[in-house]
Amino acid sequence: MQSVVLKGTQAGYELIIKENASIREILVDLKQLLDGLSEKNSNSDETLQLNVQMGNRIMSQDDKNDIIKLVNEHDNLSVGSFLSNVITKEESKKIMAERNVEVMSRVIRNGQEVNVDGDVLFFGKIHEGGKLFATGNIFNMGTIEGIVQAGFPDNENKLIIGNLHTAQQVRVGEQYDIVDDKPIEDSAKTVIYVNDLHVLSYGKINNLKEINPKFFNRIGGIE
Repeated sequence: MQSVVLKGTQAGYELIIKENASIREILVDLKQLLDGLSEKNSNSDETLQLNVQMGNRIMSQDDKNDIIKLVNEHDNLSVGSFLSNVITKEESKKIMAERNVEVMSRVIRNGQEVNVDGDVLFFGKIHEGGKLFATGNIFNMGTIEGIVQAGFPDNENKLIIGNLHTAQQVRVGEQYDIVDDKPIEDSAKTVIYVNDLHVLSYGKINNLKEINPKFFNRIGGIE
C-alpha cells in the first residue's frame, strides 16, 4: 500500500499520509506521486496547492520541511497546510490557558507590562504608563489609568468589559483608541469590541447578545 495518496476535495487536493509510514517511505512515494501530478499540471499557469492530511500522527518540523522541499521542487505545486487529528502538548496547554479566567488584583505601575494567556478578571489598579495585555477577554472591576489590550496581539474577536473611562488607551486586537481623544462613558456596563468594519466600538452589556453572540452563549446569557 502506498504511504501517500492523493485525494480531491471541494477545497482542492489533499495528500493523505499513512499514519505508520516512515518519513523515508513517505518521501519515496511522494516523489513518484508528485512527478506524475506535476506532468499533468505542466500546461497550467496556476499553482496547485496541496494540503497534507497527517491523520492521528504528529510530524516534526524537520519532516514537514522535507515534504515542503520535495513539493517545491515540482513546478506549479505547493504545500497549503498540514492537517492533523491530534495536537501537541504545547498546543493543548495553550488551548487550556485560553479557556481559563485569571483573577488578578495586583497593582501595575508606570513602565510595567503584564501579559496573560486567556481571559482576565481584573480587580487591581493600573497606573498611567502601566500595561495589561491578555490574549483573551478583559473584565475590569478595578481602576485602569494605563493601557489595556484584549485579544493580544491581533485577535479582534475579544472584548473588554467594565469601566474604562480613566484609561489612557484601550485596544482590542490591532485596533485602539486614545481615551483623551475619544472619552468613554463612566459606566461599569461598557463593552468595547471591534465591529464588522474593523473599528473599535462601544456598547452596553445589555446588548452583548447582539455585539458578540458566541461569547453571550458561552457565558449563558446575562440576567
